Amino acid sequence: MDIQTIQFSTETETAAKIQSDCMILGLHHDLKIDQQAGELNAATENLLAELAGDNELPTGVGKTLMLRAPRGLEAKRLLIVGFGKVSDFDEHTYIQAARAAGDALRQCPATDACCLLDGVELKGRDHRWKVEQAALALDHADYIYSATKTPLESAPPATRTVRFIDAPGVAEALDRVHHLALGIRRCRLLSDLPPNICTPIYLADTAEKLAREIDGLEVEVLDENQMDDLGMWSLLAVARGSANPPRLFRMSWRGGAADQAPTALVGKGVTFDTGGISIKPRELMEQMKFDMCGAATTIGTLEAIARMGLAINVDGIVAAAENMPDGKAYRPGDVIETLSGKTVEVHNTDAEGRMILADALTWTARNVEPGVMVDIATLTGACVVALGHHASAVMTNDDELADELLAAGIESADRAWRLPLWDQYQEQIDTPFADIKNVGGMPAGAITAGCFLSRFTEGQRWAHLDIAGSAWRWGKAESASGRPVGMLTQWLITRAEGQS
Repeated sequence: MDIQTIQFSTETETAAKIQSDCMILGLHHDLKIDQQAGELNAATENLLAELAGDNELPTGVGKTLMLRAPRGLEAKRLLIVGFGKVSDFDEHTYIQAARAAGDALRQCPATDACCLLDGVELKGRDHRWKVEQAALALDHADYIYSATKTPLESAPPATRTVRFIDAPGVAEALDRVHHLALGIRRCRLLSDLPPNICTPIYLADTAEKLAREIDGLEVEVLDENQMDDLGMWSLLAVARGSANPPRLFRMSWRGGAADQAPTALVGKGVTFDTGGISIKPRELMEQMKFDMCGAATTIGTLEAIARMGLAINVDGIVAAAENMPDGKAYRPGDVIETLSGKTVEVHNTDAEGRMILADALTWTARNVEPGVMVDIATLTGACVVALGHHASAVMTNDDELADELLAAGIESADRAWRLPLWDQYQEQIDTPFADIKNVGGMPAGAITAGCFLSRFTEGQRWAHLDIAGSAWRWGKAESASGRPVGMLTQWLITRAEGQS
């Protein structure tokens, strides 16, 4: 399926003279109008000051007001969004306001807009950052899932173009945003697709389609017979109960030096998770189509950095399977041999993500020989309990790598939080019947899942991202977030700059 984003460009005309379907302006409610929008207020013959005097301007963060045919402006509409108090204003309220503006824009007939949000003062953030984040927020709001749903004839149109006032670095920032927005939309669309469409084979086909579109991107796909020959019996055990066969595939981008060890991203792609024999409750099981968001993140990130032409070598490995109950399905009590040679006693077939990642991580270490490896997985409900929907969890024993990922999350406003992987937690996944068991019980469930994965990354520079809370919102009928494509892309950009 084709992905379309907003087309971003620059504008050299003064704001009052710009012809567009909609002008987007942000205002603090505790600053005088002439301190923040003096030019537009003068051009509109004090319209903004009049509205402020009558308490008609939006004041709270994300509150909006749409004005039709504002006097003195060439724009057909003026969309005003609240920035809240200056004292409370930070990068997160900036993005919140920008997304609210995007929501309002998406619900009106405008298809072209000019954005002035980046003109606000934002402590600690430069102009490039404000442009990028405003553009990403507008594009995020513009995405509406329609792959299997017929839009209403009365539905407002998508936003086709958005312009920003030209300044040094703005055009370059918008070019990067375009590529990143494509990757984020790819992640969101794959995650949103129903599981009868987005199967393991569909994910592999998507990767191959991208390789045909993007010069320099290559794909290798392993089917179930090839995985069996290799001894990937942990991954195959999860897939055994499903009529949809599994796939493991690698997307390779070589933008760096020939002798540069690749950075590896390893994504969990459980395209539907019933829990298997340890079947999940009926409530919200339809949301288990989102259990492949780690795979979608890997694909979206590889698409973004390949379209950017990033000067770094990256491999994205996806382990894709469906977890279903069947006469052939693996059972609690089974002992499974993994590709590493280690055995796993199954206590819960709903702890399947770590089972497929065990083989994927081993395969990646052997075949990619990465300089650093990060897995991305909607791994545990315990992570949602711990962090909610605001942050991805980072687990690693490499302090430098943890700092890199956390810093990328801050820079991209796609935040993460570190959880410990202390040796004391490892005791919870010991068993007398195998080298390891696949669950550690209720206490520290997200951490013991990370401990399980650490058993298959020995000798590797590795981190685990649990995105169960950040990739989508449990219990809400809304689209996937596209996270953490932004964080991982920023991490790779920073690594590329450091290796150049």
